[in-house]
Amino acid sequence: MSAGKLRRFRVDVTVIIFLIHLTHSEIGALVTSSRVDSAIKCPLGQFPCGNLSECLPQALQCDGHSDCPNGADERRCGDNVGWADLFGGIVQHKTNFLDQYFHRGCFLQQYPASCDCIQTVVECVEVDLQDVPLLSPNVTWLSLRSNKIQVLSDFVFSEYSVLQRLFLQNNSLRLISKHAFSGLHNLKRLFLSQNLISSLSPGVFRDLHQLEWLMLDHNPLSSLSQDTFIGLQSLMYLSMVDTSLQQLPHPSFCQHMPTLDWLDLEGNQIQNLNYSILKTCNKLEVLLLMDNRIRKVPENTFQSLWKLAELNLSSNRIKELPKNTFKSLSKSLLKLNISHNPLLRIHPNHFNHLTHLQSLALEGIDIPDIHTKMFLPMMNLSHIYFKTFQYCSYAPHVRSCKPNTDGISSFEDLLANIVLRVSVWVMAFITCFGNLFVICMRSLIRAENNLHAVCIKVLCCADCLMGVYLFFVGVFDVKFRGQYNRNALLWMDSTECQIIGFLAMLSTEVSVLLLTYLTLEKFLVIVFPFSNLRPGKLQTGVVLASIWLVGFIIAAVPLMNKDTFGNYYGRNGVCFPLHSDRQEKPTAKGYSTGIFLGLNLVAFLVIVCCYSSMFYSIYKTGINATTDLRSRLHRDVAVANRFFFIVFSDALCWIPIFMVKILSLLEVDIPGTISSWVVIFILPINSALNPILYTLTTSFFREQVELLLCRWQRRHMLKKDRKSLTSCTVFMDTSRAPCYQQPAYLHPVSLTSADPRYA
Repeated sequence: MSAGKLRRFRVDVTVIIFLIHLTHSEIGALVTSSRVDSAIKCPLGQFPCGNLSECLPQALQCDGHSDCPNGADERRCGDNVGWADLFGGIVQHKTNFLDQYFHRGCFLQQYPASCDCIQTVVECVEVDLQDVPLLSPNVTWLSLRSNKIQVLSDFVFSEYSVLQRLFLQNNSLRLISKHAFSGLHNLKRLFLSQNLISSLSPGVFRDLHQLEWLMLDHNPLSSLSQDTFIGLQSLMYLSMVDTSLQQLPHPSFCQHMPTLDWLDLEGNQIQNLNYSILKTCNKLEVLLLMDNRIRKVPENTFQSLWKLAELNLSSNRIKELPKNTFKSLSKSLLKLNISHNPLLRIHPNHFNHLTHLQSLALEGIDIPDIHTKMFLPMMNLSHIYFKTFQYCSYAPHVRSCKPNTDGISSFEDLLANIVLRVSVWVMAFITCFGNLFVICMRSLIRAENNLHAVCIKVLCCADCLMGVYLFFVGVFDVKFRGQYNRNALLWMDSTECQIIGFLAMLSTEVSVLLLTYLTLEKFLVIVFPFSNLRPGKLQTGVVLASIWLVGFIIAAVPLMNKDTFGNYYGRNGVCFPLHSDRQEKPTAKGYSTGIFLGLNLVAFLVIVCCYSSMFYSIYKTGINATTDLRSRLHRDVAVANRFFFIVFSDALCWIPIFMVKILSLLEVDIPGTISSWVVIFILPINSALNPILYTLTTSFFREQVELLLCRWQRRHMLKKDRKSLTSCTVFMDTSRAPCYQQPAYLHPVSLTSADPRYA
């Protein structure tokens, strides 16, 4: 071994030994002490750039971009959340790193040929063992992971009195006999994770006086008796994650584990928690109770846990936390997580006593009466986690507040980035200008079908509302620029937000219903050209009025009962109810699902099927009606292109919306940036393209515009040359023909339902 490797080897061993002997609170203190307190005084809500005199606001701290000249705003950003997992990974990495320097000779006289042996360490991993193998008594580490062992019989390990580590995870263990671990007086780590253990006999751990870590996670354990833990006087870490444990042993969980330091009970079915269960756990430093069924936490529950540094009660069913629940933890608690208890109401004085707290997680919790005084007593708080980033303005003294954006809006701006800000104005202009232009031109130019022209103009009016919606989103983005966080909650609850959300929903639904109606009308004309199913003036008026009425009702219903629908339009900064989350009321979630995945999906499928049938009908008619192959192919390609772009634009708009809605209902984590692009860019696609697809690309409209321009040009030239009668006569002779040339679609031979100009 080289001198450099030897030095690194000694350093790694020192680090491992040092970390292994640190407790959770000592590591927390070490992390805290590593922070460099600056003497620089900054205004509330701003923090110094290390030892520089420059201050930066909270929003720029730990955002992934260095804004300080020395990069201090991106240093020491990590919370100590999940430090144990990281620590375990480090220790495992260091152990593997050291293994390569150990002498690889085996000091055991007996071990299975299918296993690996290094000194006194035996690894029998994934070798299909069905029983514990015979080994020499001097084995110190034994790994039997990922085998097929189902039963541990009495005294099966009794010969291995010096065994320190025993790994039995990921087997098929169903039965552990009462005396299976007898004789293991020096065992310090026991791993029984990912097995099929449903019960443990009383006193099964009786001889494990030196045990420090006990892992029972991912087993179908339903209950434990108090006598189960007899003999675990030295236990430091007990993990029982996802074991389906319904109740903790009485009278005290730690009666036979007086040195228990770490207790992990994640993912069980624990319903009751009180002082008597934890009263002898006075050395406990980490208590993890997330993802259980705890409904109530009495005020004195943690009274005896005077060393507790980390407490996790997230993802339970807690409805109430008494005012002084955490009072007894005021000198020790460093990290508290009560996230995702959706029915929990936070008391204004809940955190007054937690002056040493460094990390507070309140994700998924509504705090309707939130105010700054709730968090000011926690002067050492460095990390705080809320349900929405809008709450961050109430904890301005906390350096790292998450989330700082929902993907649509940011801490400072209603629209999170410059691309969205530009896109909203571009899409608003294109949508409004295109639809208004079509309305004006359709009013000036003679229509080939007056009823159809009225329908197109009504469609443009509906699509124009989407442009108005985008325009107001851009206006309010400018209004709140740089200070959105202060106004976010008021904005989402405001009448203005409800109105523009109503306009967006009205535009969307009326447009969808009108497109479906126009498609069905066209379908009847082309597929059944000789039928009398074409609507008259009265029928068309009734249909259009009904569509607007239905769209109005769909958009207005969520505004009529806020108790039932909640803040339906104000769940994000752009006031559009596309994304569903856990906190959305069931009625609102069902209503939006019925609209987007019911009505709109059916309308989209109808449009696709009708256009497919129309193209087939035109293609078939073309074959039967003409023998000119080139002309027929040209006409079919034109119709196919037109129909393809109509269906493609609908698919481009609605398929992403359907996917986002489905994924949100499946509680898949969808980045907010995706939702923002769907609302700002994808949703208005139909509104922006409809004028082009249904008017500007039609042959009749183009020819009428050309005729109108030609007439305007002729009048302009006549007025200019009025003084010269000869030149006027010449001009009329040379220009009159193209202006008044009969359009091709008026020729009797081309008046057929298969003509692409009528498609």
